[in-house]
Order: sequence, then structure tokens, then C-alpha cells
Amino acid sequence: MPPPLPGSDRAGGTLEAGRALGPYRAGQGRLDAQAYSAPTPRRAARVTALSLHDLSVNFGGLRAVDGVSVSVEVGRVHGLIGPNGAGKTTIFNCVTGYYRPTSGTIRFRDRDLTRLRPDQIARLGIARTFQNVQLFRSLSAFDNVLVARHSHMRTGVLAEGLALPFVGRQEGRARAKAAELLDLLDLTGIQRQAAGNLPLGTQKRVELARALALEPTLLLLDEPASGLNTAETEAFAEVLLQVRDRFKLTILLVEHDMGLVMNISDTITVLNFGRKIAEGTPREVQSNADVIKAYLGESADVDAP
Repeated sequence: MPPPLPGSDRAGGTLEAGRALGPYRAGQGRLDAQAYSAPTPRRAARVTALSLHDLSVNFGGLRAVDGVSVSVEVGRVHGLIGPNGAGKTTIFNCVTGYYRPTSGTIRFRDRDLTRLRPDQIARLGIARTFQNVQLFRSLSAFDNVLVARHSHMRTGVLAEGLALPFVGRQEGRARAKAAELLDLLDLTGIQRQAAGNLPLGTQKRVELARALALEPTLLLLDEPASGLNTAETEAFAEVLLQVRDRFKLTILLVEHDMGLVMNISDTITVLNFGRKIAEGTPREVQSNADVIKAYLGESADVDAP
């Protein structure tokens, strides 16, 4: 089991943020969960991967998201936090096309996503995981990852029915890529087991492998530490940062585990009752009076870190 993340504090104390992990260990084909490096320095020129402008979502008379604007920089881990009901997952569902916003726009690089379908958005390079793991429980771990690779295949019913040679070549490449991702996340030993029989921590890694099989440039993670114990959370945090560096990903993270968020996020946006109340580095957010009030109440007397 990997060692605890240096500086982590499960009780919610001051945490060192924006930590980058050691490089991919050359020649071994797996992620090195033991080495650490200094935080990634801020770039002089910032490039926006995802931007939400004045986004609002109504459900009948309830305004779940109220005029939220957020910019997520390329190559960064951007945390999205807030109490239950703050609108975090609603924003995820808008970005991935499951919900249509009432007003506002969503842009991914130079494309407007606001009215696109989920499959169209996925093909642009956006993948997600879910708060409650959404695997095909009766399929093997390998087949769960292979399903995502089929979005990159260019075949048809006729070609597959005739078993044309190029169909077999594409299938072979898809299977090789699925096997590579399972090996990368140290899942080779369980690849033939039914996904529904795996421990929750392992299911989370299978779901991550499936998301990576789509070859995204933007990865949305909805409470990836939900249901994990302390050791599993620390190990998953290390894997996330190394995957970010390995695949040059931008990550938007929704999470209630403040130790995880503060340790891996470069920037954090805080929501409360559907509105953005704060944004900044983990240290800035930790000391923000509005954030402390949202989490601890009006009468909380908390010393800033």
C-alpha cells in the first residue's frame, strides 16, 4: 500500500496543496506511487480548457445553479466543492450533456457544448466518472474498459457481419489499449473478474481506466473518494495526479473529502446554494470567511491557517 500523502490531514487542518507526484517509471509500464516531486509552477500564459459563463439551472421553482462562471486551466486540477445541494453535480451534468442549462454557456476550448448530446461531448475529449460507480456489473473489468474503446472504432454492421480484415485489426488495437490501461492501473490480475464482485476501491480504478479509454483531454471526477477508506483515498489521489501527468489531462474534481481536495487541487471553486462564493488556491480558500461560514455556520470561530 502506498505511503500516506505528505502533509495530509484528515481532520481538515492546513494542507500543502497542488502537489505533483513522481514521474512515470520508465521501463516498468506502471505508475510509480512512491516518488514525489515539487508542485507544478504556475505558467506565465494560462490557457482555458473549459469555461462556464453565467450558468443557471432551474428545476421547476428551484434554482440549483445561479449565475456561476468558472474557468478551468489546461493541465490543472480544479476542485469544485461546497455543502450538499450546492449545485456541483448539476454543473457536471450540464458539462457532459445530461442536463440542459436554463441560461448561460459552456465552452470546451473553441467549441460551444451548451446544446450538444452526451455522445457528441464525449467524442470531443471529455470523460467522467460518477459518484456511485456506474460499471456494467456482470461484465468483466476488461470488457468494461473495452466498451469505451469502441467509440474510437470505425466499422459498421455490414463490415462486422462480413468479418472484413480491417474490423479485426481495429478490434485488436482496441483490446491492446484496454489491456495497457488495466496494466497501468495495476488491474491486470482482476481483469477477468466480474466488475460487480470487486471491492469498491478497485471498482473506482476500473471506472477510471474506462474513462481514460475514451482518450479524453478533460476528465470530470464526481466524488472519486466516496466510500473509500483513508488508505484507499491516499492511493487514489496519487494515481490521479500521475495519470494527469502521464496523459496530459485537465481534471475537474467534485469531492467532499477536504484532505484529498486540498492536496491535489491547483485551484478551488466553492459553491453554496447554487452560487459561487469563493475561488482561489487551496490556502486562500481555507482562510476565506464565506467558505468557513458555509461549512461551519455563522457562529464558527476558526483561526485562518
